[in-house]
Amino acid sequence: MQFGVFTVGDVTVDPTNGREPTERERIKAMVAIALKAEEVGLDVFASGEHHNPPFVPSSPTTMLGYIAARTERLLLSTATTLITTNDPVKIAEDYAMLQHLADGRVDLMMGRGNTGPVYPWFGQDIRNGIPLTIENYDLLRRLWREDVVNWQGKFRTPLQSFTSTPRPLDGVPPFVWHGSIRSPEVAEQAAYYGDGFFANHIFWPKEHTQRMVGLYRERFAHYGHGSADQAIVGLGGQVFMRRNSQDAVREFRPYFDNAPVYGHGPSLEDFSSQTPLTVGSPQQVIDRTLTFREYVGDYQRQLFLVDHAGLPLKTVLEQLDMLGEEVVPVLRREFAVGRPAHVPDAPTHASLVKAAADGSAADSTADADAAAPAAV
Repeated sequence: MQFGVFTVGDVTVDPTNGREPTERERIKAMVAIALKAEEVGLDVFASGEHHNPPFVPSSPTTMLGYIAARTERLLLSTATTLITTNDPVKIAEDYAMLQHLADGRVDLMMGRGNTGPVYPWFGQDIRNGIPLTIENYDLLRRLWREDVVNWQGKFRTPLQSFTSTPRPLDGVPPFVWHGSIRSPEVAEQAAYYGDGFFANHIFWPKEHTQRMVGLYRERFAHYGHGSADQAIVGLGGQVFMRRNSQDAVREFRPYFDNAPVYGHGPSLEDFSSQTPLTVGSPQQVIDRTLTFREYVGDYQRQLFLVDHAGLPLKTVLEQLDMLGEEVVPVLRREFAVGRPAHVPDAPTHASLVKAAADGSAADSTADADAAAPAAV
């Protein structure tokens, strides 16, 4: 399994002292979090993409390219790349460039985004969200897999004898996860192509995540990519830790109560009982995270949100120390127990290159790419 952290890059007032970081401070903090993630032995750092205040990561490739130059092992990802409002040609070229710069340490998560006004800002209509997702991603795949593309669709100008540059590193595109909070169409799309499915797993009860992942696994097997338990699944999650659970609850409560997304709503206790949010000791985080496998099966990637809602950088770095020293080593060991041999590891550039050389990558997608997805 891969373990890591993701950030949404919000600029939020610290409710304990009224201080709001500058945009520069928040951007620099995100870089510091990525560097710390590698230092403590985590596998993945992922950045969201937003184009509206109070968020700052409008250009994930710029930041991830900078982080790539300052790290050696960390896998760099997005959470998410907006497939609806970004031009597929620009996505293809930007992430292939990043892939070369990072020596393959790149994958990306496609998503529709959850901010309605962003659509008209980029010349699109939110009512076309699902059709844009389907058409844009189909074109993106072709741009990465075909040297010369002739294409015509509904939402952008046609392409004639077009070659996206640079070509993917080693001829192998970055691995793609399809991220979703609530859209079964996205699970269907991930299954159709044999890509990964990433369930946000923060705001909804476990039954919802179980249904979404179950649908993806079922359709993954339907499209002939392997058995349902061989589907590639990632989960989000949010934690806040202190050595003593009471201290964790007391310290995190003002941040939760005033958070931009779920503040001024359910109590911390109610939200923690109804969603996977875990506020407590490292052992409580371990115990709660291990239960995820009970309702989604063996999975490949676990990312934690640790820097939301105005938490100061010092506190976030302390969270990363606990994750790296106390939580993730135990999770690695425990998740490996009883894991069937046929369940795949999390994809990496090296594993995708090997699969391509063996011919298995082409075989797994040939039939699926022959026709449009029936249920999306």
